[in-house]
Amino acid sequence: MNIYLESFGIFFKIGAFTIGGGYAMVPLIENEIVTKRKWISQDEFMDLMAISQSAPGIFAVNISIFIGYKLRGVRGSVVTALGTILPSFLIILAIALFFSNFKDNVYVENIFKGIRPAVVALIAAPTFTMAKSAKINRYTIWIPVVSALLIWLLGFSPIWIIVAAGIGGYLWGRLKMKQNNKKPNQEQ
Repeated sequence: MNIYLESFGIFFKIGAFTIGGGYAMVPLIENEIVTKRKWISQDEFMDLMAISQSAPGIFAVNISIFIGYKLRGVRGSVVTALGTILPSFLIILAIALFFSNFKDNVYVENIFKGIRPAVVALIAAPTFTMAKSAKINRYTIWIPVVSALLIWLLGFSPIWIIVAAGIGGYLWGRLKMKQNNKKPNQEQ
């Protein structure tokens, strides 16, 4: 099958049937792209997720663009982005056309109330998967916890947290590189 059609179909299907936004799509995208088709590795997927989260814009669209680009360059990114965007656009268009007919319907309201807990679970699941892949353990869990508390309780800008994390990661990498360079010399 043509990879453009296949990738469009995958992202269209995920976009059409995932409620909860980009983070709810992560396990489905990972399953289709990494596990089933093995188009990219788990490490590449984690890197693309990190870049997608850092880039401005909608996470689901960002990750589809980066995956499409990784697969087939600019054309691939256009195809996967359209696959992700088109279902939402069509659904919102249909809702907008008919919203006045059912906006006060008790059943529709109850359906959305029932969907909320499932959305939370769909967002929580990839969080734990990402934590495992990022090798977050009892020694490093303080980093995301402190970051979240600084943003939530003290009103720190997430931009400063990202800048600090980038600088910290760079310095940590340099320190680890120096340590690794010293070990072989000491053994000789």
